[in-house]
Parts: sequence; C-alpha cells; structure tokens
Amino acid sequence: MTTDFKNKIINGNSLEELKKIPSETFDLVFADPPYNLQLKGVLTRPDRSKVSAVNDKWDHFENFKKYDEFTYAWLAECKRILKKDGAIWVIGSYHNIFRVGTAIQNLGFWILNDVIWNKNNPMPNFRGTRFTNAHETLIWASKSEKSKYTFNYQSLKCLNDDLQMRSNWNLPICSGSERLKRNGKKIHSTQKPESLLHRVLLASSNKNDMILDPFLGSGTTATVAKKLGRNYCGIEKEKSYFKVAEQRLKNTKPIENELLDTLKNNRSKPRIPFGSLVELGIIKPGTSIFDNKKKISARIMADGSIKHEQTEGSIHKVAATILGAESCNGWTYWHCDINGRTHPIDYLRQRLIAKN
Repeated sequence: MTTDFKNKIINGNSLEELKKIPSETFDLVFADPPYNLQLKGVLTRPDRSKVSAVNDKWDHFENFKKYDEFTYAWLAECKRILKKDGAIWVIGSYHNIFRVGTAIQNLGFWILNDVIWNKNNPMPNFRGTRFTNAHETLIWASKSEKSKYTFNYQSLKCLNDDLQMRSNWNLPICSGSERLKRNGKKIHSTQKPESLLHRVLLASSNKNDMILDPFLGSGTTATVAKKLGRNYCGIEKEKSYFKVAEQRLKNTKPIENELLDTLKNNRSKPRIPFGSLVELGIIKPGTSIFDNKKKISARIMADGSIKHEQTEGSIHKVAATILGAESCNGWTYWHCDINGRTHPIDYLRQRLIAKN
C-alpha cells in the first residue's frame, strides 16, 4: 500500500527497503548516495590539524566495480518505484557523478539537466595541490524520454527575480545554526543545506506529491518536503542519523497550505533574487509586506512570489500592477517590520550582500 510509505522514515538498508515499495509509488526521488571518495589516510591542514573530512564507513567501497554494482542496483529500484511521469535528482562530486551519470543513462532514464551547485563558502584546499573544490553536480532526469515530468518554470523564474533560472546555483553550504552538531562536532559529514532542497522540490514537484530520499542522512529532504506540503519517505541505514532525522521532523512545521501554490506556466545591483531571501530563511513565507504608507499589503509565498488580493507574481510585477505602471522596483516599493522598525525589503538584501 502506498499509504504505508506516506510521511514515514525507515531505519534500514536502502536496497532491501526499496524492494518492499510497490512499483510506481513516487513522483520524485532525491538521492545523495555515498560518494566513494577513496580518501587515503588522514587529511591535515598546513598547521597539521586534522580536517573534518568524509571518512565514514558507509562511504567506503572495495573498488569501482563494487561501487558501480551498488549504483546500478539502487537506481534500478528507484526507476521501478517512480511513476511513469516521475523524475529523479542525484547529487555527487567528481569522485562519483560521472559513474552515476553513466548508470542513469544505461538504465533508460532521460537526463534533463545537470546543475552545478556553486558553494558560496567552500572548504579550502589546504595543501594547495589542486583547485579548491567549490561545487557539486546534480543530475536531473525523468523516468523515460516520454515522461511528462513536473517543472514549475514560472515559480523558478519568480524565485530568480523574473529571469529564467539557470543551471548554476549559488548557494552556501550548510553552516551556522542549520548545521547539526553534537558536542561541537558535525553529526553528519555531508549534510545538505535546506535552501538547495527548497529549490529542487519547488522546481520539480507539487503539493501532496510523494517524495523519496533513499539515503536520508540527517533528514534534510524530508524536512523540506514537510515544510513545502509534500509527502515524504526516507530510508537511512545508520541508526544515529535516523534518530536525528526523526527528531528534526518532529520539530518541523509545514508552511500554511495557502502559501504553497506555485505559479502556473503561462538589474544593476548584485544578483540577489528575492527568492533567495525566502530560501535562506531570511524572510519567511506568510510574512506580510506593505507599501511605505502601510495602506497596501501582500503576503510572501514559499516560491518567492507574493500575493495581493487577486494579484500574484514577483515583488516587481505585483507592485507595477498596483501602481498601473509598466514596471516597478519591488525592492524599494515593499517594506517590512524588522525589530519594530519599518524598512524597505532591500534592507534585507543589503545585509545579505554585506554578510557574504
């Protein structure tokens, strides 16, 4: 029964648990599989201090052949349990993404895009022997060439200040209060930022869709799915990660249902789209913004659009519609309350620019 996997997380071996899922159950899969980093020995900085790298047992494979067998096995199961119009995202580094990409194509998926996640704050290359590894690659593929996959083009365009969303995404790595720690140490070595999953799920799924993460880790995919009104299912082998994900989900509240609608498919300052403030949690869905006289107000939606009465769209388009103008700078038209004081929403953008 599909309902057996609705809003559930499972502590178990991914391959074994995937085989228990009925065919064509899920609309979308997001997978962050082991990268098989092939690290040799301990990584150290120039001062000989130890680097907190990925050296967990779950990332170790005997050789490439074993890794490829593992990759084909879990991808084949994911293809089986995807609905005919479903899609998959897989994230990886240069260590594994090309091998994964080969398997994806050989299994009959249809690659739609590869997306580069440019990390705003990557870990430096301490030894100075290579370029700083400042990105990871995501492959987005539909179940087959004929799949009518979901792509919320207008919402992504709105998220990006009315410009088409490109395949290079500038987002920070998981840090600060979002990074889960125990006794000052990272709980999970490859925890992904919620902003990344927010964009993935907003782009390629809709409210009430069934989302699967077969390598759940600390629970980011399920957490963001719950916030965005999607039905989640996650599988995690490591008991310690599973417990963290379980608690994280208990502490997660969904965004109000009416704020989750996505737009239907129908420039001088630094490029910080308004949607980025929403993705990063700087301004939250449901927040009211208003003109400088506080006579006109709008509410912020989960995809970075805003809604005023019957009008919805980007901060710029809605403001222009209200004014009866061809265009309007929404950054200066709209205001919000911050610590009891009224500021243009551009104030939040400037703070983010200064911080970065």
